[in-house]
Amino acid sequence: MTSASDPSPHGIVTVDTGFHRPIFDAAYLIVENGRAAFVDCGTQHSIPALLDALAQQGLTPAEVDWLILTHVHLDHAGGAGALMRRLPNARAVVHPRGAPHMIDPEVLVAGATAVYGAEEIARSYGEIVPIPAERVVVARDGHVVDLAGRPLLCVDTPGHARHHLCVWDPRSRAWFTGDTFGLSYREFDAPRGPFVLPTSSPVQFEPEPLKASIRTLLARDPEAMYLTHYGRVGDVQRLGAELIEQIDAMVRLARAAAAAGGDRPARHARLIAALTDYFLARAQAHGSALSPTQVQAVLAVDIELNAQGLEVWLDRGG
Repeated sequence: MTSASDPSPHGIVTVDTGFHRPIFDAAYLIVENGRAAFVDCGTQHSIPALLDALAQQGLTPAEVDWLILTHVHLDHAGGAGALMRRLPNARAVVHPRGAPHMIDPEVLVAGATAVYGAEEIARSYGEIVPIPAERVVVARDGHVVDLAGRPLLCVDTPGHARHHLCVWDPRSRAWFTGDTFGLSYREFDAPRGPFVLPTSSPVQFEPEPLKASIRTLLARDPEAMYLTHYGRVGDVQRLGAELIEQIDAMVRLARAAAAAGGDRPARHARLIAALTDYFLARAQAHGSALSPTQVQAVLAVDIELNAQGLEVWLDRGG
């Protein structure tokens, strides 16, 4: 694990936002020539950790120029408005489809509240506040953020969500991938390296665009990926191939669950069981030291979200 006090040689600091549990949700601080940028920010509850990471690098909030959001899902951007109130000189960089939701988060909040309830939203995410429109920079495909002379390239990467971008840093030859390059929890690390699995969103999962986005990332022959969930991983060509293989398998499992008939609860239960068996087998084949019960405990929420994403995709004609 890279802590806030352990920057990489490229001025990149991994910040554990504390969302849900330790080593689950990361934001990144990039430091260049006395100026800084955050990539993603977690929730309102994450702000103390972000500001502490900044202070550990000898910087003040006034020296942050950018908050770059990979997408506007609340575990990545829920605290953006509140954080921007603490960063007097920063501007927020957001995908064109996500920018309106950061300027006016009412629809975003309403959708999340409908799923989780107001009490859970407050507990998990805190207050979700708007970012003034004049402080939002819309990052279309190919937009370059200038961090004190260090270019950070924003690339449109749909698949997990249509409002997703990834950030290419030529200095480190690495991508900040949000959720496009899947999930790689450190609990699953084994002698052969990190373990990875795809993540689908319940609303906008699209398997073919996601595979294309993964190939876009791999095409630059990166040395590493900085994942939100969780941290820096290498061996990226292997991981990318495994992600594409798993996306195809998830699609097959979803279609099989639908073809078996029955109502939606029955379909959902079949898909949950199939995904659980599939990812458990992959973790065991990878050499994970976790027991089957532990694997299921770590992945239960992600399996549920993947099932929901696959079912929404099926219902749209997938």
